[in-house]
Amino acid sequence: MKMPRTIKTYCPYCQVHTAHDVERVKKKKASELKWGQRRFRTVTAGYGGFPRPKPEGREKPTKRVNIRYRCVQCKKAHLTSCLRAKRFELTE
Repeated sequence: MKMPRTIKTYCPYCQVHTAHDVERVKKKKASELKWGQRRFRTVTAGYGGFPRPKPEGREKPTKRVNIRYRCVQCKKAHLTSCLRAKRFELTE
């Protein structure tokens, strides 16, 4: 899927349609202090072996793409619901 780097869309902060810069949101590193990660570390520690079975079956044909829209006027950003695309590319 090809998408332009700038797009005119609704800004919920200005409450009008303005130009927005489009950027793809990348996944940040997971925090080691979150409860799920702490639990994972305690369960997998020691000689007990790996607690979860490996995922079976094929991968999904499309991946979810998170897109952040940043308003040119007020510089605030908002997200929309995820798109599904095999390939995602920002064009000029």
